[in-house]
Amino acid sequence: MGGDDDKITGLYERHALSFDRERGRSLFERPWLDRFTALIRPQGTILDIGCGMGEPISAALIADGFRLTGIDSSQTLIDLCRKRFAEHSWIVSDMRTLALARTFDGIIAWHSFFHLDPDSQRRMFPIFAAHARPGAPLMFTAGPSHGVAIGEYHGEPLYHASLDAEEYRSLLAECGFEVVSHVVEDPDCGGATVWLARRRA
Repeated sequence: MGGDDDKITGLYERHALSFDRERGRSLFERPWLDRFTALIRPQGTILDIGCGMGEPISAALIADGFRLTGIDSSQTLIDLCRKRFAEHSWIVSDMRTLALARTFDGIIAWHSFFHLDPDSQRRMFPIFAAHARPGAPLMFTAGPSHGVAIGEYHGEPLYHASLDAEEYRSLLAECGFEVVSHVVEDPDCGGATVWLARRRA
């Protein structure tokens, strides 16, 4: 730790309320969420890694009848989740050290995992596996190819990184996941590069 990805925690905490105001709620991600939830039993449990303030992703999953556990490094964002969805579980945690000692019917890391540096991303796959029940889907967003991209949010640098597709496939396979779908820069999802995999039963 101590790299550029460490700065993300402070950035989202400093700008938590602005992020809450500015994050779109139109849910253009719905087709991918439907593919994800089609692989989960009704009223199953979902772990949302990097849940932010719970909207719109967690909120949509809750509306679909699932039980949510959300983790985020920002105390302010987690407090918003607790206020809005008090019947679900919200935890302040760094995904890189996540160890909840339980498994879930599905895991999602939407627009969060890609803030980690490449080595931290590699170390996440055993963490995903440790929290996934047999048959559980895992969905995350990444970059379109190997590299680092520095964006900007409220005048501060916003770090993103990605491995290449073959390495993601290899890491998933090593940790017991099979790729269900992978779309690079999906034009119907805001240009997101999406991975949907499933833990082998």
